[in-house]
Amino acid sequence: MEEARRLGFASVGFTSAEDDPIRAERLREWLDAGHHGSMEWMADRADVRKGPQSMWPEAQSVIALGMSYAPDGDPLALEEYPEKARISVYARGRDYHDTVKKALKTLARWLVAEANTLGVEEPQLKVFVDTAPVMEKPLGEASGIGWQGKHSNLVSGEHGSWLFLGAIYTTVPFAPDEPHDDQCGSCTACHDACPTDAFPQPYVVDARRCISYLTIEHKGPIPEEFRKPIGNRIYGCDDCLAVCPWNKFADTAARHKAFVAREELIAPNLADFLVLDDAAFRTLFSGSPIKRIGRDRFVRNCLIAAGNSNDQALVPLVEGLAIDPDPVVAEAAGWALAQLS
Repeated sequence: MEEARRLGFASVGFTSAEDDPIRAERLREWLDAGHHGSMEWMADRADVRKGPQSMWPEAQSVIALGMSYAPDGDPLALEEYPEKARISVYARGRDYHDTVKKALKTLARWLVAEANTLGVEEPQLKVFVDTAPVMEKPLGEASGIGWQGKHSNLVSGEHGSWLFLGAIYTTVPFAPDEPHDDQCGSCTACHDACPTDAFPQPYVVDARRCISYLTIEHKGPIPEEFRKPIGNRIYGCDDCLAVCPWNKFADTAARHKAFVAREELIAPNLADFLVLDDAAFRTLFSGSPIKRIGRDRFVRNCLIAAGNSNDQALVPLVEGLAIDPDPVVAEAAGWALAQLS
């Protein structure tokens, strides 16, 4: 669809809005195993999440869309620089929720206008990006824009692992595209790269062991067994995505301009983040997805990285945080001091 591409989407596909019992069962098994950790909202709305028509019975079709955020360089480049802070590629630019949702709404308005021009019944539409009980990745696979890889994320033959996903549910019965075949083959690169062994089996991730979950969703102290493997990752983790061989086809020419990395987030110094109070944190990360986790959780992550850095210059900053009003921050600072000493 040319209009979707004009709005910045790199991939577009169509599939039926009918619920898929196989996808629903996989979701139930994942939840029953406790792999969602403390993300209670996954379980609370599982009955709605299992398929489009469970949420909206009148829906006939789903338009699945992907927006590229392909990185300029190697996402693993800072691995050998422990004094630096590693931020997941997706969070180095603008907040994708705002960018993708704005484009989805514009595309939905265009579809309504087109229907009016053709004199057909005005369609009803609902747009979603990440914050609703929608299984965007299975829908992306069903619509043919990619397949769910062994790391559980969508992989595109054109854009690699670097796609933000959105969906439009509509009452229009569009002809569905063919589902995408699984192209992972015998490759296990994503599983081999995981620092915390977060994959109990192919295509299944245990969030409780995933660094992205631990640094973003998890609110309390990070379990000690994961602190060393976290290294200098302070927000998310790209390892399983970055090593995917399909990324050789990803091209930054297809990337939306909103996702060009902010210069100050490409290779920031840990020291610059350890001094942030709440106001400075909010100012620095205005318009960024990082803002959502708040200053305390962010500084907790930075303290874990500081403890892994072997950088004695960070000791005075960490000592100051050992008396932080937030007990989780103070505990992380105590751990970091023990590692640095």
